[in-house]
Amino acid sequence: MSSEKSEKHFDRIRSFVLRAGRTTAGQQRAMDELGPQFLIPYQAQELHLQEVFGGSTKPKILEIGFGMGETTAKIATSRPEDDFLAIEVHPPGVGALLKLIGENNLSNLRLIRHDAVEVLEQMIAPNSLDGIHIYFADPWHKKRHHKRRLIQAEFVKLLVSRLRPGAYLHLATDWHNYAEQMLLVLNAESHLVNTSTEQIRIETFSAADVASELELSKESFKEFKPTLEQLDAKHPAYVERPAYRPITKFENRGIKLGHGVWDLVYKKK
Repeated sequence: MSSEKSEKHFDRIRSFVLRAGRTTAGQQRAMDELGPQFLIPYQAQELHLQEVFGGSTKPKILEIGFGMGETTAKIATSRPEDDFLAIEVHPPGVGALLKLIGENNLSNLRLIRHDAVEVLEQMIAPNSLDGIHIYFADPWHKKRHHKRRLIQAEFVKLLVSRLRPGAYLHLATDWHNYAEQMLLVLNAESHLVNTSTEQIRIETFSAADVASELELSKESFKEFKPTLEQLDAKHPAYVERPAYRPITKFENRGIKLGHGVWDLVYKKK
């Protein structure tokens, strides 16, 4: 690999951060027994979604970063009229969701263990998805790490390109500053319409967060930073949690402590 290609590869946003974690015996057994049927190997070529789901013509929904898979399994159970393709890089999470697939006898769920950016670029055809879910992506709390956040303009354009016209994009986060970043990035995407009827002002960014002239002049500058106009304006905002997204134990704990959770739902024009 040339140094130029190497730099491009490592500078890009990735959909995950490597975490430590051991795969249990039960998770490994699920991978061994159910992996061949439900786990799709990464390949640098387009995936035929209908074939992957045994010829099913149901709507196809993609989930990015399913963690341990509890929410994903519940949604797939409650929505048998849809097929779900879920992406996660961590083996314990993949094993845990495969185990849930077996326990709940789910036939409308398939998994890929790989970086979601590469899966979207290489395996998912343009205009082929009916929905995308991204729940509780790493918020990268520290300001100096905000450039690592997944929801940036370039990645959103990739997501939108894979959605059919009329398809939806649903995100959720429990970090207010990331919710506002998502809101501003997604509202600025011309092919998306925010389904919220609420209007809000930005609270967690200030004039100090606006990009400098020097940053804007750099071709490599792609990190989200708000504009003064965005800070001064009102914006279409959040929606109530859709009934199909269950409240996780972690989320419930946060709500009891007074922490907020923000859901955003957009439709592709």
